[in-house]
Amino acid sequence: MKLLDGKKIREEILAEIAEEVQDMASPPRLSVVQVGEDPASGVYIRNKLKACEKTGIRSEHVHLDPGIEQEELNRTLARLSASETNGIILQLPLPPQLDDGAAMAHLDPDKDVDGFHPVNLGRLLAGRPGLVPCTPAGIRELLRREGIATRGAHVVVLGRSVIVGKPAALLFLEKSALGDATVTVCHSASADLVAHCRRADILIAAVGRAGLVGADMVKDGAVVVDVGMNRIEDPSRRSGYRFVGDCDFEALTGKVSAITPVPGGVGPLTVAMLLSNTLQASRLHAAGEA
Repeated sequence: MKLLDGKKIREEILAEIAEEVQDMASPPRLSVVQVGEDPASGVYIRNKLKACEKTGIRSEHVHLDPGIEQEELNRTLARLSASETNGIILQLPLPPQLDDGAAMAHLDPDKDVDGFHPVNLGRLLAGRPGLVPCTPAGIRELLRREGIATRGAHVVVLGRSVIVGKPAALLFLEKSALGDATVTVCHSASADLVAHCRRADILIAAVGRAGLVGADMVKDGAVVVDVGMNRIEDPSRRSGYRFVGDCDFEALTGKVSAITPVPGGVGPLTVAMLLSNTLQASRLHAAGEA
């Protein structure tokens, strides 16, 4: 069984980005917009800013008061969209009085390096170039660098979120060397979930339920990509908890041909692809295409 090491691949990608940035006359710029003090958001943002520092990408953290109104958030995103920054992230979740969909309407899609703007999702659906959501892009890059072919494979995606499930399905449907798969998307209303999963050559689990996928749900030799990140109690840890994926890792060991660990599998690649998108947006801006 092969362990698909996302940390190793992340370092490869960041090194490649740093090398390209070093040769640029003007480094790319990334703006991260945070509203309020959500602890998990704070951790994610620190990781993003550290990665920017490591690659030479310039970054700024725009930290807004949790009580702001929709109009102020909209104006902030519109101002950044009109500025010289190349990439913009609106860190989610937002406080309850704010509508992320309304805010995204004020964000330049060519600077939306998370890839969640309706224009970018539409480009993905149409098979046109654009900024792709980072976690699905990271999964594709992981498989590419590990030499796992998708052409002709049956890819089963567990989950239909706009962050992972739907864009992942579209990516692997694309008519390209990194796509050309037959794709099945399963969700909470899917009948006979086990049967669908057992047909997968590549199974992508992204539902947020610890240990959902057991040995009875995968066929021998399948490749399993576990996107889940679930916190469970663990009295043996100083923190009192640990993180596990959507798959029963121990049960799948020895049955599958390759699997991502949790943590350390897909998660590290999300930040790497965010910076890759920032670099792509910078190239388009320099070429006058954005």
